[in-house]
Amino acid sequence: MRLRNITGSREAIAASDYVVHEERACRGKWSGIFGNRHPIHIEIGMGKGKFIYAMARLHPEINYIGIEKYSSVLLRAVQKMEEEELPNLKFIRMDAEEITEVFAPGEVNRIYLNFSDPWPKDRHAKRRLPSRQFLTRYDEILEVQGQLEFKTDNRELFDFAVEELAPAGWKARVITYDLHGDRALMEGNVMTEYEEKFSAIGNPIYKYIIYREK
Repeated sequence: MRLRNITGSREAIAASDYVVHEERACRGKWSGIFGNRHPIHIEIGMGKGKFIYAMARLHPEINYIGIEKYSSVLLRAVQKMEEEELPNLKFIRMDAEEITEVFAPGEVNRIYLNFSDPWPKDRHAKRRLPSRQFLTRYDEILEVQGQLEFKTDNRELFDFAVEELAPAGWKARVITYDLHGDRALMEGNVMTEYEEKFSAIGNPIYKYIIYREK
């Protein structure tokens, strides 16, 4: 059974207190939702939530928001929160295209993209999360000193992502074609489900850290 078809997942997500359901009403008010002024980090396309859950446990001084489009995938993250609740972690079920409707300009401190859907057909390029179209959206919600981190094992997607930086007005702080071979970058690296799977069979993991010059 495909994860996105799990029976009852949409209803379970709708009933969960760990999921923010009126996310557009929270635009510009996320500090109030968390009850503090801590930095806000978001992961777009978080899957089952392994990465963002681990990050939230490691960094209680940061507020995390995981964004996932499919209820049946998000359900796995909700179930983890039911086992051990983290006060600095919230979830949203939404399409990433609506990101600027949910976060105000400068409200987010960091964005994570991990093993995003490659959308391999050329006509779907603008749907890729590291595309220039999405970089424009991220530019709007990130604070001036904010940055974006992207990891993938898909070389074609990574090459595309790197090529999109200049047209979108972004610069790379770090680009690596072998994350797991870089001792400095691996310090504090939290692996996703896919990262564990693909690195275990010898696939190189690609990563960049990017920012805007303003």
